[in-house]
Amino acid sequence: MRGFFEVKGRRLSYLDFGGSGAPLLALHGHYNEASAFAPLAEALAPAWRVIALDQRGHGASDRTGSYERDDYVADVAAFHQHVEVGPVAVLGHSLGGVNAYQYAGRYADQVAALIVEDIGAVVDVDWSFTTSLPRHAPSRDALAAALGAAAPYLECSFRQSEDGWGFSFDIDDTVASQKALCGDHWTDWVSVSCPTLLIRGTRSDELAAGHAREMIARRAGQARLVELPAGHVVHHDAQAQFAATVRAFLSGSD
Repeated sequence: MRGFFEVKGRRLSYLDFGGSGAPLLALHGHYNEASAFAPLAEALAPAWRVIALDQRGHGASDRTGSYERDDYVADVAAFHQHVEVGPVAVLGHSLGGVNAYQYAGRYADQVAALIVEDIGAVVDVDWSFTTSLPRHAPSRDALAAALGAAAPYLECSFRQSEDGWGFSFDIDDTVASQKALCGDHWTDWVSVSCPTLLIRGTRSDELAAGHAREMIARRAGQARLVELPAGHVVHHDAQAQFAATVRAFLSGSD
């Protein structure tokens, strides 16, 4: 089910995959949207009910002039309040992972368990891939061909318009968001007090193994690391293993 709510005059969208299970809020990364979590929602059902946000500038949510850290965290807080599920488990990938641990650190009483997928406490984004993306293509197949091996990771955001095929996100907005994501976020990471799972892809070009281990060390006794055979988008590359890892962690956090 798709739902909408407003934050300061802007409309944000989300997908509630339904069911009677315990709620899990999910936050996607750049280039994606809530629908990217459909396979995970299916794998976790019926024990878990995934509710995924189209973050600002993505999916069916409105674009905006600001993509700063506080903006994203405020959106997550408003989303959580809107769905009325009480203290909850939160999962985030990449951009969504930073948003998730910043929300968990700043709203400790609202987050019961945290899962962060392949993003660090210090982020240094290379947006050259973003600026190289085709802005329009004459067909869906042409857009996929232009993306090559990256197409499967972005296809949930493919959209048709009067100009042909493009994305549900704006390329310039994405660069602005990536620039705002960069920085040292250790203060937020170490302030998280709930049980935390950090999932890293062994082939990740975003989260180095040493940095991941340091993240766990600085949260001694409160966080653990699982590495899966995948690139940066672990939930895509190792779908079944990712779901099993999330399920096992959440079952132990009840």
